Parts: sequence; C-alpha cells; structure tokens
Amino acid sequence: MSRTNIEIDDELVAAAQRMYRLDSKRSAVDFALRRLVGEPLDRDAALALQGSGFDFTNDQIESFSDAGMGQTDQS
Repeated sequence: MSRTNIEIDDELVAAAQRMYRLDSKRSAVDFALRRLVGEPLDRDAALALQGSGFDFTNDQIESFSDAGMGQTDQS
C-alpha cells in the first residue's frame, strides 16, 4: 500500500463516516474505493444474493427467444 496526499471534501468524508460508522478518513476513502471498484464476493455474500433479481420460468425465457428478444441484428 502506498501513501498519497489528496484534497478531499471534508463534509463528504464526514458524512460517509457517520453513515457507515467508519472511524477514520482513511477507512472512509478505502470503503468508498472498494464500493466504487468492487471486490470479489465471499461465499456468504454470494449466497445472500440468491433469489434476488432474475425470476423467470424456463417457459418465459424460451418465449423471449421466440419473440426475438435479446437477439442482435447479424447483418
């Protein structure tokens, strides 16, 4: 890890610290960067996503294909 000096909005940092109960500016910046860039999910976090979002039956998915949805022009 390296040391970097940056100009940063103190009010935004303080807001992040309050919202996420972070104890330092460094932890707030680290948290924000990890949220922005992303980091791999561990097993528990991945399992927590199970069932969120995509909720179609096989028949519905096939009907999308039959209707030409999701297909791009191949010409």
